Amino acid sequence: MNRRKVRKFKAFWAWQDEKEEAWLRSMSQQGLHLTEPLAPIVYSFLEGEPRDLVYRLDYVQRMSGDERGRYLQLFQDSGWEHLGANGGWQYFRKPVEAGDAPEIFTDPESKVEKYKGLLAYMFILLPFFVMLVSRIGSRPPAYRALDVVIFILFLLYMYAFLRIAHRVRQLRRL
Repeated sequence: MNRRKVRKFKAFWAWQDEKEEAWLRSMSQQGLHLTEPLAPIVYSFLEGEPRDLVYRLDYVQRMSGDERGRYLQLFQDSGWEHLGANGGWQYFRKPVEAGDAPEIFTDPESKVEKYKGLLAYMFILLPFFVMLVSRIGSRPPAYRALDVVIFILFLLYMYAFLRIAHRVRQLRRL
């Protein structure tokens, strides 16, 4: 069988990681198996026999070489295959056994820690966005379109920040 690579484009927000995991599983059930996440909205798949594979995502921004090795070894020892990383998001997969979809996070607090790491990274970038927004209106009229784009990006950034914070609050209630 000639297995070909297929690229798919699909966008997910950071708080929709469970939705992304479900989509990746459905793709494997259709015979398209993720080989690597290429960019925030680009996925590379390899055609094959349909299989029930569960995909899980973890968020880890920065790790030293030793930390990364220990981190990946922990998952490998638990039977997870690491498919790659994209913007701090780590992609793993594992076959579903006896209809049971395995989890990498067994309690809500572990999921909270994942999102808190993402929020911390976003908080570090906040001054950059504030600086860009504070310059709106101070540029010549020819740059008004740029001001509009910056303002829209800032609103999207704040929306994402608030949605992730809301997700943390939801998980803490569980």
